[in-house]
Amino acid sequence: MTDVKQFVQMLFESSKTRVPPNRASLFENFVNDPENIRTVRLITENQDLLMDKWKRGNRIADIIQQPVRILNATIGKPYETKMDFSQYNWTDIESFEFEGLEEIGLYFDSSTKQIMGVPTRSGDAVIILRFRISGQPADSAFNEKKISLVINYDPKSLWKTLESNKEDSYWKPDDATVFEPLGDRFILVSSKRGRSHANVGSFREDDFAFKHLESVNWSIIAVADGAGSAKISRKGSAIACQAVVDYFSEHLQNDPMTEFDTLLQQHTMSQGDDTQKKLNHFVYNYLGKAALHVHKKLEEFAVQASVPIKDLNTTLIFTLLKKYDIGYALLSFGVGDCPIGVLSRDEKNITMMNWLDVGEFGGGTRFITMSEIFQSDKFASRFGFKLFDDFSYLMLMSDGIYDPKFVVESNLVNVKKWTTFLSDLNGKNEDGAAVDLNKDNPEISSQFSAWMDFWSPGNHDDRALAIVF
Repeated sequence: MTDVKQFVQMLFESSKTRVPPNRASLFENFVNDPENIRTVRLITENQDLLMDKWKRGNRIADIIQQPVRILNATIGKPYETKMDFSQYNWTDIESFEFEGLEEIGLYFDSSTKQIMGVPTRSGDAVIILRFRISGQPADSAFNEKKISLVINYDPKSLWKTLESNKEDSYWKPDDATVFEPLGDRFILVSSKRGRSHANVGSFREDDFAFKHLESVNWSIIAVADGAGSAKISRKGSAIACQAVVDYFSEHLQNDPMTEFDTLLQQHTMSQGDDTQKKLNHFVYNYLGKAALHVHKKLEEFAVQASVPIKDLNTTLIFTLLKKYDIGYALLSFGVGDCPIGVLSRDEKNITMMNWLDVGEFGGGTRFITMSEIFQSDKFASRFGFKLFDDFSYLMLMSDGIYDPKFVVESNLVNVKKWTTFLSDLNGKNEDGAAVDLNKDNPEISSQFSAWMDFWSPGNHDDRALAIVF
């Protein structure tokens, strides 16, 4: 009764209808009339219905107009993005479905509340969220909200893979991956043509060579990175690596470094600076002759081929490795920007066996073809010697690996960066490419070759990596 009277009073006021004092009893009878009470109730019910309809329409418009951004996808790559309605304050959505997912290779997983799948085309896609909110009849038409999804091109697909010219005088395979025993260890090594070269059908410039001399128990490993600006650096890197192996194969067989063995024994007994200096001097002389031999071999080839030696420009790193009763002796040489690293057995320490021609030594990369390196006062510092009780991995790499995986020289002395690198090899990367570094793994070569194709924006140079484990 009171609600009816108040409603009529408000109605009269809105229409400027006065009830004079002498009509008070008439007004009371009017608001108490059963038919008028039913009319007021019908009006208020319709008002409520009308307001509810407005609120639902307003809420639906809010949802439709609410900006929603979801993660970009990449064609051909697994995709998932959370569609948590509570995050968007859509808890009043009672039923829904997505339209337009299947045609682009995606689907909605209701258990995980994720849009998932592998996009089959690139471009700007539109996903339709069809929904009903609470209060809408179950048989009413769905409301529709458009959600944009950007599907990027896979950058890899933009690169072509063209075979190099096999008729070229200095042709070599575009990819080379080898796994073999190396003394009491194993070596896994790969040299792969970079995308920048594959895209135009040019040649692999990096190279490697290795050998174990059973008679003297010395192992030789060499890696070289031919300069992209040099016309036939592919031949220069191949000559350099093979010249290292050939040199030591001949000299170690004829002179098994008995002087070194004696010095090493004296050093382990005395641990003195004097024996250390003698060992360093021996390494400098012995490996220096090998480095000079490589340089001369390149000079000889340049003369025979009637080309300037700079056309053969290549960096070069190499190591000699031998196991003694007291541990492993490692001798090294390096020119250019290719690092040699040794990880301790517990993988908690990293030892760098060479410095790079970058940073404080700057002025651009140096090559074994440059005679100036042999006259430089830094030449002696290009050699290294270290005795290890044991080690987990010995790695030699070209800048095609170093640049994308370590970025800057200072990271090479950070063991955490090497731990991350090992994790990458073990499959912690965006492609999930993993190498099981196990001598009994029959797939180790194919796994390593696949891993060497990793994607790194802006890093499309040739790659060479040797792992002794």
